[in-house]
Amino acid sequence: MSGTVLVTGASGYIAGFAIRQLLAEGWQVQGTIRHLSRAEEVRATLGVTAAELPLFAADLLSDDGWAEAMAGCSHLLHVASPVPSTVPTHDDELIVPARDGALRALKAAAAAGVKRVVLTSSVAAITYGHGKLVDRVYTETDWSDVNSPATGAYAKSKTIAERAARDWVAANGKGLEFATINPGMVVGPVLGPDFSTSLEVVRRLVNGAMPGLPRLGFSIVDVRDVADAHVKALTAPEIDGERFIVAGDSFLWLDEIAAILKARLGPRAAKVPTRALPDMFVRVAALFNPPLKLILSELGRHRALSSAHVKERLGIRFRPAEDSLAEAANSLIDAGIVKV
Repeated sequence: MSGTVLVTGASGYIAGFAIRQLLAEGWQVQGTIRHLSRAEEVRATLGVTAAELPLFAADLLSDDGWAEAMAGCSHLLHVASPVPSTVPTHDDELIVPARDGALRALKAAAAAGVKRVVLTSSVAAITYGHGKLVDRVYTETDWSDVNSPATGAYAKSKTIAERAARDWVAANGKGLEFATINPGMVVGPVLGPDFSTSLEVVRRLVNGAMPGLPRLGFSIVDVRDVADAHVKALTAPEIDGERFIVAGDSFLWLDEIAAILKARLGPRAAKVPTRALPDMFVRVAALFNPPLKLILSELGRHRALSSAHVKERLGIRFRPAEDSLAEAANSLIDAGIVKV
């Protein structure tokens, strides 16, 4: 494949797998990270040299470095986005860097003559704020309602950033092609210490940090399939303006995930809980543990998502969720991130 791709947030979970696939397919690749002091660590994690992966310093909240990073690029994967590790004090802690970072990347891409941009969004930009709908399958035509009290800061940030990016391209793109990838809960093997916060669920199950299993469910997708969708979207014909839900074939409740880990990990899953936590217990616990408030609106919610569009247009075929979960847990243990 000819062309040069800039991958933002090169130290991240999805970005790392995308970079490895791009290099394997013959692309020239360069990346951005916030601090160049981490450059060798990032390259070592990916198993690449400085010649294979030039890295540039660029921050979502600063104009510095973007023009230099984008110079000579024909394509952009804008993967970088803020992800909360704790409950944000204010929604803007996530919204501003997500929105403004996307716009900075787009402006730099347009100025550099980039042909196509693929932006990493999320199913969180699709499924929130629709009320207690049942028997509903979400598709790419759905958008989260950022004015709903049930829509948290992360979902707001992904929704607002994606809409802002689409609006900017429509008004200023001048032929710049644009598409988004909207992944579900991303799991799978880890390459290093920078892994998705969605793997926190697996980590906390395996290390025994969860006392029990609340009624939470997730659309599970393998990180390698998400990376594959990003790479394929760079060259797929006639996808300008498209959204692609990349959410796998399986919606699994937390007790089902725990059962899979128990079955697949054997003794390594000794700390995985089996006790169900009633909704009322979780609601009372949230009075004393504020982070639990983030999940209250999700209790018992089955958010069915259709990945038919990405299968048809990009030819994505999903790995079984059971395999992805087992690989995620085993790699977290093997990397020393989880002690069992």
